[in-house]
Amino acid sequence: MESSSSSSIRIRRFEELPTAREFDSLIEPANVPAVFRGCTKSWKAFSHWNPSNGGLDYLQERVGSCTVEAMISQSAPVFYGDLGSHQRVPLPFSNFLDFCKKRMQMQSKHHRPGLDHCPASQTHDDTQHVGLALEDAPEQIYLAQVPIMNSDRQENVQLETLKEDIQMPSILVSKELSSINLWMNNAQARSSTHYDPHHNFLCIVSGCKQENPDYSIYPRAECSMEFAQKAVLQAGDALFIPEGWFHQVDSDDLTIAINFWWRSNMMSFMLEHMDAYYLRIILRRLVDKEMDQLLLKLGMGARMSACELPNNGQSDHADENYGKYLKGVDLKEKRLKERNTLQELEPAAVQVLHELVSLVHNSVNANQDAQSLSTSINGYELVGNDESEKILNADLKDDPVAKFLWDINPQTLQDVFLAMAHNFPRTLEALVLHVLSPVGAEVLTRKFDEMDQHTLQDDRNGFYEVFYRAFDDQSAAMNSILKGKELFTQLTEAVRLAAINVGCPIFPKVAKS
Repeated sequence: MESSSSSSIRIRRFEELPTAREFDSLIEPANVPAVFRGCTKSWKAFSHWNPSNGGLDYLQERVGSCTVEAMISQSAPVFYGDLGSHQRVPLPFSNFLDFCKKRMQMQSKHHRPGLDHCPASQTHDDTQHVGLALEDAPEQIYLAQVPIMNSDRQENVQLETLKEDIQMPSILVSKELSSINLWMNNAQARSSTHYDPHHNFLCIVSGCKQENPDYSIYPRAECSMEFAQKAVLQAGDALFIPEGWFHQVDSDDLTIAINFWWRSNMMSFMLEHMDAYYLRIILRRLVDKEMDQLLLKLGMGARMSACELPNNGQSDHADENYGKYLKGVDLKEKRLKERNTLQELEPAAVQVLHELVSLVHNSVNANQDAQSLSTSINGYELVGNDESEKILNADLKDDPVAKFLWDINPQTLQDVFLAMAHNFPRTLEALVLHVLSPVGAEVLTRKFDEMDQHTLQDDRNGFYEVFYRAFDDQSAAMNSILKGKELFTQLTEAVRLAAINVGCPIFPKVAKS
């Protein structure tokens, strides 16, 4: 069964073109592809360009003398978007149409043996005319994005005359079009997987196009099949492809298509002076998603998304037992929960929560563990007194999680821990069991002591009950903190003994300014 989020981004299909108002209010803002059946059959191009009905002769008469820019690819029938795999060369449009006619003739002979005459539109002289340098590899030629209209480079428009045969779709009448382009191939062709920087309305005049993933170059893309969708477009159909949507297109023999590109409202409304803010939000969302996927891969619990904290404050990431837990909590614990829901957190605490979650994810991503942090006394030099405090202060510089905990106000940290316990229990578990170093354990227990000094006994008990209940194995969490603190104590004792042996205390080497 599909989730509501996945079903909301499925390709939608319509039996007719909607009104411009419907498209502007319901389809375009959703940024989801949509197929429209038979909406280009009223075009003059639909009947006049049909290759099986003299359409190639019609095109040759109208624009055959034009020179178009053709894509030549050694990797055909796959045409990649990078410049290293193809080149664009000028080619008389009439020559390309001759290639198409010759292929149709060969296919006709193949399907009807014994047929040895040329179509009426092609004489013996015409056949000789096809004998060009490119004749040996006509299937490596693809007319991709040949402009019929271009708002930025009008001087490069090659097939402007054909605009008369195209009926502007009603949904695009009010759009500020960037370009209208012709796409035409004489043999089967496949585009590379790519996305467009504009909204795209792709209309099939003749032939058939469909999307099939190509894993020959990017085999890891096969993992995306879970999210891939397929659309088959017949002559007369159209497809709305929102900007930024990855797509890959397979074209049948002699497929002719027209596409319209226009700039999305989203990009139009993104003001330049807000670019830094937009970038921060986008990067945070992407980083958080990547971190959550990593935690899932490592078996550390359900998916979480810290980027959603300031928006709705709701969480669907607590573990499955949380609902049962709520039924049994007493009023004291309910007060703690109500005081520390995401909606009630102070803005500063929300920021601390997000940064702490990010630190935990980053530490997990770096595959750090307690044994690799702050357990060595190699490289220490001789300085000052009070070894424990000096070791703590020095190691904080190289332990971002411990330093972060050290700098947080104890009351704020308590609120953050309560919010994590209720909303992100697996991240809290990862912090204590997989990320916290001996120095971090020492800092955490000191913070607990500071919290205890500012809270009543009942509130202290309620906090620790909520905190440890977030763990699947509460004893493992307690033991992890105690073990880390013991390791720190052992390190301090080792430093003290070493100091006695050499006559003065030792301290980690710190770069001198």
